[in-house]
Amino acid sequence: MRFTIAAALAGAAFIAATPAMAQDVPEDAPFNGVYVGGSFGYDVQPNDVGSRVLFDRGIDGRFGDTVTTAAGANAFGTPVGGFCNGSATAGTSPTSPTAPARCRNDKDGVAYYVRAGADSQFGNMVLGFVGEFGRSEINDSTTAFSTTPASYTMYRDIDWEASIRGRVGYAAGTTLFYAAGGPGYAKIDRRFTTTNTANAFSERGRRTQFGITGGGGIEQKLGRNFSVGMEYMYHQYDDNDYRVRATQGTAPATNPFVLGTTAGTDFRRTDTKFRWHSLRATAAFRF
Repeated sequence: MRFTIAAALAGAAFIAATPAMAQDVPEDAPFNGVYVGGSFGYDVQPNDVGSRVLFDRGIDGRFGDTVTTAAGANAFGTPVGGFCNGSATAGTSPTSPTAPARCRNDKDGVAYYVRAGADSQFGNMVLGFVGEFGRSEINDSTTAFSTTPASYTMYRDIDWEASIRGRVGYAAGTTLFYAAGGPGYAKIDRRFTTTNTANAFSERGRRTQFGITGGGGIEQKLGRNFSVGMEYMYHQYDDNDYRVRATQGTAPATNPFVLGTTAGTDFRRTDTKFRWHSLRATAAFRF
């Protein structure tokens, strides 16, 4: 991450130092017209702060139930049970009495996109739009540990993202400072894993979700047709309908997920928004 920030600062310094390279750009409207290009950068997701799993025993649509054993104890109580912001590293034999010590951190990662857009310049004011399609390599997990002991991990990542944003900016010669924002549409891949081999589990929920993107950046023309830049973007998508259902399977009727109910128990995450931050370099060819 420190390398990415350093690269971003170096890129910004490079942009600030390059106006002399753009002397052949028309001075009246250098950011007027249609362009195609791409971006590459690094994404960081903050979803792993305070995330946990909620339960709906009896499947009445109300989450927040305590899953209890036949003896009346909390089946996810500490010190053997509990929750962590990440994916399980231990199997059915915990290596630590505390749940967070048995989890690996979520993954931040690179992102890569293609884009196309158009701008209209009126004096120093620039108005336009940009459409973008690409992928981020981040992933986000939440794990519950039962006192059995067993682990239950709910995992998600981004298969692809498409967005369209309006842009408004101020052009200082061949340097453009801009803000951008608009709707997004993404396919969220989810996965559930567990070390519990007795109960039966099923998953459901829409994988494509609407969201928002917004941020800003700086763009520098290099010659008549080419430009480079640095950009920050925030992404947020609804992820509130993914459910995992535990039913009896081969477990006895005293199993905590089916005790006192024939329906079973539904799982969902407390964090119903998939969010991340992007810092990336951009390049565009203007026609």
